[in-house]
Order: sequence, then C-alpha cells, then structure tokens
Amino acid sequence: MSDLSVIFVCMGNICRSPMAASVLRAELERAGLAHVTVSSAGTGGWHVGDPADRRAQAALARRGYDTEHAAQQFQPEWFNDYRLVIAMDRDNQRDLRRLAPTRAHADAVRLMLEFDPEAEALDVPDPYYGAADEFDSVLDLLEPACRGLASHLGEL
Repeated sequence: MSDLSVIFVCMGNICRSPMAASVLRAELERAGLAHVTVSSAGTGGWHVGDPADRRAQAALARRGYDTEHAAQQFQPEWFNDYRLVIAMDRDNQRDLRRLAPTRAHADAVRLMLEFDPEAEALDVPDPYYGAADEFDSVLDLLEPACRGLASHLGEL
C-alpha cells in the first residue's frame, strides 16, 4: 500500500463507496497522483464479493468511469492501513467511529462531502432503494467532492 491511501465506506459497499472510489481514481489519474491507493468497503457484510449495484455500474459507465469492483467489509485493523477513512454519511461515520481502535482513529473519520466547499449537506444519500436516476444524482455529488479530495491529496 502506498504512503497515501484512501478508503471510502458506506453501508453495503455496492453503491456510494465504489462509485466514489472509481471517480477518485479518475481524478487522481488526471492530477498525476495515480500512486495514491484507493479502496472502498461497507460497514456491513451483506454483499461481500459482489460487484457494484447494476445501477451504480450503469451510472459510472455513462460518465466513462471504471466499473470493476468486489464488495468487502471494513475491518477495524484497516484504520492503520489508510491515511484517510471517508464515510459517505453521518450514520456510516458513527459506525466507523464505534469500530475505531483509538479515539484518534475515531476522530479522524471524515465525511465525503467535506471535500466539496460548495456542498449544501454533508451526507451522500443512499440511492439503493431509489430509482436509477438517483445514482446519477450521487455522481453529481461525488464528482466535485472527489476533485476537492484529489486537490487535498496533492497537498499532502
């Protein structure tokens, strides 16, 4: 794993977090920061080994992003493996903070939309139970946040 590593975390690791990982990889490539390690995981293990939701894959493909993904469940020891642990919403952040081995790890869990200075909210809504167009709306939130995150990583 590189010195700079990021993991995105949502509930099941088949919608928001793999979408964020795909978008960030593209942003890092454009910024010349392809050495940054990017991964994603879920707080739950329901979908371990599954690809991203077909609607997430379709939304990513429409915008030219990679759709390769296999879901995994976040493990507490991973706090030591990643420079940044980024939750998709405050519920995921709370769950991650409960898993954290130390107070410093818990305090370091960031929210995805913190990296978009123009975001109107901090939670990326979960599109899983919604319509297909909600996955496009999630990408609309993730793209500027990933640009901001790539810029942040370039400064580290």
